[in-house]
Amino acid sequence: MRYWLMKSEPDETSIDDLMAAPERAFEWTGVRNYQARNFMRDQMQPGDGVLFWHSGCAEPGIAGLAEVVGPAHADSSQFDPASPYFDARSRPDAPRWQCVDVRFVRKTPLLSSALLRQHPPLEQMLVLKRGNRLSITPVTQAEWDYITSQLC
Repeated sequence: MRYWLMKSEPDETSIDDLMAAPERAFEWTGVRNYQARNFMRDQMQPGDGVLFWHSGCAEPGIAGLAEVVGPAHADSSQFDPASPYFDARSRPDAPRWQCVDVRFVRKTPLLSSALLRQHPPLEQMLVLKRGNRLSITPVTQAEWDYITSQLC
């Protein structure tokens, strides 16, 4: 089992959206960075844990926990001309963008980056590194254990 931090803008998909439909698998669409896509395509597996991070909002931070519930598959938004994530160069027989589906586990108190930085066991978290803007980053077992046992 692996652990991940996945960022979503709450006005697009929030932890409350997942909580409102706890049995639903949400397609994590719109990732248009090759490294983040590769994490989903090559490493994420059903059962992996997710720190659900609200980004692009007044109070960014970890807002809840989710889990990966299916293997990577073609991101449907790349084929939808009405989507902001449409990619005219991607074809259904050779999709450029992959995604995974995630499901709600639980909501947590908002854990801001400022709060996370106050905890030495988390000082190496990729999301806290200057200049890191990836929407998906790996989380170590030690970071996951500390966050889920000490801060949630």
